[in-house]
Amino acid sequence: MSNKSLTSGQMVLVALVLGYLGLILILPLGAIAVRALDAGPGLLLEALTDPAAQEGLVLTLLLAGIALVANGLVGIGAALVLTRQRFYGQHLLDTLVDLPLAVSPVMTGLAFLLVFGQGGWLGSWLDSIGIKIGFAFPGLVLATLFVTFPFTVREVAYVLIELGTDEEEAAVTLGASSWQTFWLVTLPNIRYGLGYGLVLTLARALGEFGAVLVMGGAISGQTQTATTFIYNALEERQESAAYGMALLLAVISVLFLLALEWLKHQHKKGRLA
Repeated sequence: MSNKSLTSGQMVLVALVLGYLGLILILPLGAIAVRALDAGPGLLLEALTDPAAQEGLVLTLLLAGIALVANGLVGIGAALVLTRQRFYGQHLLDTLVDLPLAVSPVMTGLAFLLVFGQGGWLGSWLDSIGIKIGFAFPGLVLATLFVTFPFTVREVAYVLIELGTDEEEAAVTLGASSWQTFWLVTLPNIRYGLGYGLVLTLARALGEFGAVLVMGGAISGQTQTATTFIYNALEERQESAAYGMALLLAVISVLFLLALEWLKHQHKKGRLA
């Protein structure tokens, strides 16, 4: 295909897109990096090695890991149900999958508190058997799983729809069991879609703020995540700690995005091979 020079209209459109992305993405991230490094590496390192900062980061990574495993397993199952089954209410279930994308995370945290918090619908019963959800680690897990749920389901479902059922039906015709068909045919075919979904899940879990703030209360050493640590640090005018943690989360997210681009490249190579 020969290269064609852009028309003046196309150049304007490209300039507008680049300007928009620069204004809402590159400029803010650059400002965080400059502000975080402005105090010097020593002060930045001291802020990030603070016990509260480390506990918040570890808690966030733990929640992200739980979301990764849970959404990986449930996401594959839900995608198979949506694309390989036909049942009454399927369209409603398909709509509900996207509900976390439409509902405010703050509203999500409040809704969970109304159900599982002290005085909530199930809160008193849970307290009577010694289980605490609101303002505790289980509440953070619920909030994180809710906001990250759609990503793996959707990515895997898109791949399953594109692939169709021909290979799976051929495997069954040749005598493969349902498990063998899934393990040897379906899973290898969805590996890139699964990878996309898991990377997006991890990035979303790392950046979650509203739901975990409301559900956990940002209690230092107990329910304070990396994002709520940033919020508390700014409230206490500990700017080096806040911007340092923000920069660290941004770097981790960028690494995940690079991993996602690598997966896309591998997928394209596989399709062209």
